[in-house]
Amino acid sequence: MARKSAPDDLLAPLTLAVGQEELLLDRAVAQVVAAAKAADPDTDVRDLAPGGLQPGSLAELTTPSLFAERKVIVVRAAQDLSADSVKEVKAYIEAPAEEVIMVLVHAGGAKGKGLLDAGRKAGGREVACAKLAKASERLAFVKGEFRTLGRSATPEACQALLDALGSDLRELAAACSQLTSDVEGTIDETVVARYYSGRAEATGFEVADLAVTGRAAEALERLRWALAVGQPPTGITYALASGVRSIGRLATTGRNMRPADLARELGMPPWKVDRVRQQMRGWTGDGVATALTAIAQADAAVKGGSDDPAFALERAVVAVARAARAGSRPY
Repeated sequence: MARKSAPDDLLAPLTLAVGQEELLLDRAVAQVVAAAKAADPDTDVRDLAPGGLQPGSLAELTTPSLFAERKVIVVRAAQDLSADSVKEVKAYIEAPAEEVIMVLVHAGGAKGKGLLDAGRKAGGREVACAKLAKASERLAFVKGEFRTLGRSATPEACQALLDALGSDLRELAAACSQLTSDVEGTIDETVVARYYSGRAEATGFEVADLAVTGRAAEALERLRWALAVGQPPTGITYALASGVRSIGRLATTGRNMRPADLARELGMPPWKVDRVRQQMRGWTGDGVATALTAIAQADAAVKGGSDDPAFALERAVVAVARAARAGSRPY
């Protein structure tokens, strides 16, 4: 595989997804898997978690099956592979098996660079998945999301969405998707303000702030007021999800990081980092998972899956408040 694969060849024997932006990495993998399944619906996908590729296992994974179906092998955190596994992967990509597609997900730093260089030398197709550090890059991402979704959004709307949500690409992508599904016609700054700022921020996020600190009764009171003044239910589910995700993200970062470094890492203003740190008391990893599941169910309900979206929101608020106080071993 010495000749370099074309950037648009999703069925290339080797794809290198390089960078640390999780959303872009996941999309790079998903595109390859989707293309392989489109070419062969019986494609066998092996998505290996970090540390999932053990020395000696690659030969078994890449051996053609009895039915000769296509295979996709995804190796996560390739920069952390052991020396023996790196040696096996290097040998394999020099002579890849027929009908087998390998995707190496690599952070792109100095660690494990030898494997990345070997993949490039072997002609692997490379997908850049670096974090979007500049505001202009994130703005371009938002504009691209709307184009991909086939919708028109004004430049002012894209900037307003970025100002409201910050640098988390998953949240930005989810917001673009939500707006395109909930709003007809051109998405302008007024639409964004209705969902993500102004009145929405003063009500939906108040509900979320109360819920994530376990104050269920107060959160339910604010929820009913928010619905009474006309806040979109989808804006409330977004606020709840944003609050719980912020707790999960902060809990998994380095505890010894300075506030300014945390703010840059998480894409939050310093004041929000301080607030989330106060809110995360009493939360556990299981609690975050439980709360996000309840919010996802409520989001589906308010988007047409239930005849009583208000009741679905109340259930989600109660579930979040209980999760905030359920853990005996808090973060």
